[in-house]
Amino acid sequence: MSQTVDRALSILPLLARGPADLGRVADALGVHKSTALRLLRTLHEHGLVHRQRDQRYRLGARLFALAQEAVEHLDVREIAHPHLVQLNERTGHTVHLAVHEEGEVLYIDKVDSRYPVRMYSRIGRPVAITVAAVAKLLLADLPEPERHALAAKLDYPMYTPRSIPDAAAFLKELATVREQGWATDLGGHEESINCVAAPIRGVDGRVVAAMSLSAPNVVVTAEELLALLPLVRRTADAITRDYCGTTPEEDTA
Repeated sequence: MSQTVDRALSILPLLARGPADLGRVADALGVHKSTALRLLRTLHEHGLVHRQRDQRYRLGARLFALAQEAVEHLDVREIAHPHLVQLNERTGHTVHLAVHEEGEVLYIDKVDSRYPVRMYSRIGRPVAITVAAVAKLLLADLPEPERHALAAKLDYPMYTPRSIPDAAAFLKELATVREQGWATDLGGHEESINCVAAPIRGVDGRVVAAMSLSAPNVVVTAEELLALLPLVRRTADAITRDYCGTTPEEDTA
């Protein structure tokens, strides 16, 4: 990257922290004011920065428009898929990716396990919304009034003795999931199947998708699957970084 482009791009994160005058920009870049002014004028011409009446500069509206357009065209499935395959290869278990759309939670990707026992789930099909781990994560992220309204209108089929029986229990489960940042389905939909899940977040911190790792009891116990939860969460975090366009260093800064 050329030095000029590097310096120009360095201005954007500076202004993201708030408006700055020419002197502050020049000091932050370690350049003369005339150099900083040329860079700011170029960014201004493209709508990426705006000069206020007090002569300070802030981020321009064009930058926000570009960011919104980029977000609208992001394909979380395309971004997530290589990570899902890698997790499947490391564990051998089934991996799912799900999103919340129009009141349903749908599987949008799946990588099957290596063993003969296969799960019934299909891409494009809705999940069992009151018990699935991915659904719990997606619904737990909803604002509280929406969570309560949704819980009140759902049916609560008892797929197994471990299924969530009613709205009160469902809201309690969602509160726990929201606080801990991960979810499980330990025999709630099928007694022989266990699942652990983690959220994928967008640039605003909201949950845009959820991924899970599932396996039958005949392959691994629930305790053995839970031991893989840190790996699942790291995978989800890696997808989040790719989806948001950040690096691990930026995440921890």
